Amino acid sequence: MDKNISQRREGSPVTRAEVDQLIHQMGQNEKLDLRGWNLKGIDLAYLDLTGVLLAQANLCGADLSETDLTSADLSGANLSGATLPGANLEQANLSRATMSGANLSQANLDEANLSEANLSGANLNQASLSEANLSRADLRGADLTGADLGVVSLFGAALNGADLSQANLSQARLSRSNFFGAVLNGANLTGVDLSEVDLSGAVISKVTTSDQVKD
Repeated sequence: MDKNISQRREGSPVTRAEVDQLIHQMGQNEKLDLRGWNLKGIDLAYLDLTGVLLAQANLCGADLSETDLTSADLSGANLSGATLPGANLEQANLSRATMSGANLSQANLDEANLSEANLSGANLNQASLSEANLSRADLRGADLTGADLGVVSLFGAALNGADLSQANLSQARLSRSNFFGAVLNGANLTGVDLSEVDLSGAVISKVTTSDQVKD
């Protein structure tokens, strides 16, 4: 690894050219290790970063449009305001990551670990989160319209004021979650147990439960 680049992980943000340089220097079975690095505002769009190590990294405002981050470790990373439309984050570790205000529209987050992540105000329109772990995640005010949340765990999650219109929540685990003021118009709630869910003030119409539409 270039010493001049590695010494800057705490200083000024690293550039895409420098990341490209690190990728070219990697061994065949080596993972790109950018844990704790300052990557604020960086453009990493369309790169293949499968399995990259980005725990605790600063990716605030970064462009990760359609970037392949399959199985990446982004635990504790700061992705607030980042742009990730169409990004592939399947099986990625995003536990305790900060993604407030991030654009994750049409992103693939299937089987991702998002436990205790901050997704407040994030754009998850049409995103796929099938079988993801969102336990105790903060999704207040998030846009989840048309999102696939089938078989997800939302145990203890906060979805106050979130928009889940037309979202698929079939078989989702919602125990102790808070949907206060959320919008669930046209949502698919097939096989969902709502007995321990706070739906105070929620807007619910034409939802599907047990293969039947309810007004």
